[in-house]
Amino acid sequence: MTRQSPRIRQTCLTFFVTISLVLTGCSVFSVHRIDVRQGNALKQRDVAQLKIGMNPEQVTYLLGNPLIDDSYHTDRWDYVYYYDPGYGKTEQRRLTVFFESGQVIRIKRPLVTAES
Repeated sequence: MTRQSPRIRQTCLTFFVTISLVLTGCSVFSVHRIDVRQGNALKQRDVAQLKIGMNPEQVTYLLGNPLIDDSYHTDRWDYVYYYDPGYGKTEQRRLTVFFESGQVIRIKRPLVTAES
């Protein structure tokens, strides 16, 4: 009986080591990846209220500060939104507001805006 006991222990140990290696290599038990959101998540209703002729203060009140503050193009404000889900397709959206003489003269709208 004493000869079987070490053999059973060795078999059990081999079994558990094999199962552990199989489970750690299995893609079902992968590491969790978080969703990454960066930039200005603009609401559709806020973007819809943006009009030609608004001054910079009104635009800031409506949409917030622009993500990109370009010292070379002070008459252009870029609102950029980047979303990288843990699993899935990455999205990037951009809204650009152009100013002249302290008023909005042109708005380059994205095809779709974020709803958050």
